[in-house]
Amino acid sequence: MAEEKEIKKEEVKEETVKKTVDSNDKKNTEVKKAFPSRTPFKKNFNSRKRKKFTKARSEFDQKIIKIRRVTRVMSGGRRFSFSVAIVIGNRKGKVGVGIAKANDTALAIEKAVKNAKKNMIELKLTKNDSIPYEVSKKYCASVIQILPRKEGSGLSVGSSLKTVLELAGITDVTGKIISRGKNQLNIARAAVEALRDFEIKK
Repeated sequence: MAEEKEIKKEEVKEETVKKTVDSNDKKNTEVKKAFPSRTPFKKNFNSRKRKKFTKARSEFDQKIIKIRRVTRVMSGGRRFSFSVAIVIGNRKGKVGVGIAKANDTALAIEKAVKNAKKNMIELKLTKNDSIPYEVSKKYCASVIQILPRKEGSGLSVGSSLKTVLELAGITDVTGKIISRGKNQLNIARAAVEALRDFEIKK
């Protein structure tokens, strides 16, 4: 008798489970009818692709030789700005030195580059990218001397004179700073003035 009761209980349980499953299936089908399945949303990447703005790389390399903060005393107080001296060149015979001031360093650099392009010179060099003969120049208190050397000797200079010669693409020379002054801008400008002897006249 006990076994029969247990069998009946199991049958009743199975029936209740079947009824609940059937009812759940009916509910799901009703929901599906009420809300039909939508097609999955796909982003159209091609239509909304943004083209990245790539700035054209300049043919000139640049190097800052001097940057300083300038203070101007006004009636309302002090006003600060930045002064930037920069050397630019294409390492193929073109070089220039520029200086500019602005309230922001980035703007000062941009203005200095424009100024350097205005004062740029193009040089006529030898086959081994050297200078034909010895040259010396004075600018303010700075006195420099540039001497050619044999091919393969390299560049033997210092200070901002080296920066000017490197960006001009000059090799196999020795540079000397004869004056005691260490003003980087004056030395760079003296170097440009010395190189004007080899400028291509247009």
